[in-house]
Amino acid sequence: MLRVAVIGSGPSGCYTAQSLVQLDARVRVDVLDRLPCPYGLVRYGVAPDHEKIKSLQHTLRGVLEHERVRFLGGVQVGPGGVPVARLRELYHAVVYCVGAATDRRLGIPGEDLPGSWSATEFVSWYSAHPDAADDGFLRGVRSAVVIGMGNVAVDVTRMLARGAAELSPTDMPHAALTALGASEVTTIHMVGRRGPSQARFTTKELRELGTLPDTGLVVDPAEAASDPAYTDPAALPSPQRRNVEVLRGWAGAPTPDARRLIRLRFFLRPVELTARRGRVGAVRFERTVPDGRGGVTGTGTYEEVEAQLVLRSVGYRGVPLEGLPFDAAGGTVPHIAGRVLRGGAVAPGEYVAGWIKRGPTGVIGTNRPCAKETVTSLLRDAPLFAERDLPGDPLAALRADGVEPVGWTGWQAIEDAEARLGASLGRTTVKLPDWEDLLAAARTTGP
Repeated sequence: MLRVAVIGSGPSGCYTAQSLVQLDARVRVDVLDRLPCPYGLVRYGVAPDHEKIKSLQHTLRGVLEHERVRFLGGVQVGPGGVPVARLRELYHAVVYCVGAATDRRLGIPGEDLPGSWSATEFVSWYSAHPDAADDGFLRGVRSAVVIGMGNVAVDVTRMLARGAAELSPTDMPHAALTALGASEVTTIHMVGRRGPSQARFTTKELRELGTLPDTGLVVDPAEAASDPAYTDPAALPSPQRRNVEVLRGWAGAPTPDARRLIRLRFFLRPVELTARRGRVGAVRFERTVPDGRGGVTGTGTYEEVEAQLVLRSVGYRGVPLEGLPFDAAGGTVPHIAGRVLRGGAVAPGEYVAGWIKRGPTGVIGTNRPCAKETVTSLLRDAPLFAERDLPGDPLAALRADGVEPVGWTGWQAIEDAEARLGASLGRTTVKLPDWEDLLAAARTTGP
């Protein structure tokens, strides 16, 4: 028997577990997660109105219910939890699939003013992440600025424009639903420092912004035309060309009479968040122009955009895990084909997959071949460590160390509690939003 620990139960962790049990019948996998709930960003990062993407949970569920896979939630790895060295004692091999746990910052004055948040913090709030802060995101907000031009930026822009009636059928926590329903936001500016042809959102996500009820959308054709490829998109790769074609279709249309207005802005670089009444009140931008090398340069011309809420969505970054080497420049763990490198040499029995391996790139499906590459390396290395004696069932050892994981039946109890909560509110399933409620629901059963 080959015992493997997979750290993280999001797509990369589940695809790693799936490849392990598919490719070698000797393998037994424990999937450990800091949270008592599985699925990672599929549960806590995919927008609640994207039911088709969220349905991927059914696929991941099948992996975690495999007879040779065991889910152990609520297990902290690293400081305050199970040391990395202890995992190496309990398992023949460990695969770290811990993602990219923090956001990139803008690095500008005023970024830490009240009312300035990362998009991830906002997403965590409306997705019921138990670590999320409920700090009155929308209180007193009339105008919001979203900085970034990727799919997460589109998601938070769309959530700011949605009404309670549209979101009620989702599993959004009730407090967030109530707050969004009562929102007084009238204008949402989604701003990028480069041009339309360099935006990172997908066309499907972009088009959704044009279908929101009672929400108008504005694109300034003169602003967008600073991008040469906007005027003539024929030479662009098809994804970027489709984006530009959608934006050209919206540009120059009369400003609609709608409850809320989304303004897509280009060639504006944030340089400062300014305060009003003790919180963010506006964003100061510098106008940029293409530099001819794929980037932009400042023009020395500035403009201020009113905002009581600023959400930055400019990328993610991995963070060090105590006991593992870390490449600070790339925000990843050094590796070769998923094999962890310590001091430039392969560390047998230690592996990475997902964003902590390759950086925050790709879509959910990108994790499948990434995981398979790592698992292939692990199984090739297995003769180096498969015969090492272990101290028995890792679960018993973890419990002896004072760790009490939330097992699959505990997760099922959480699902039942969320279904009951939804029924009591006249909705479908509604997520439990905090640690206390999640653990109380899970305690009725064990692994």
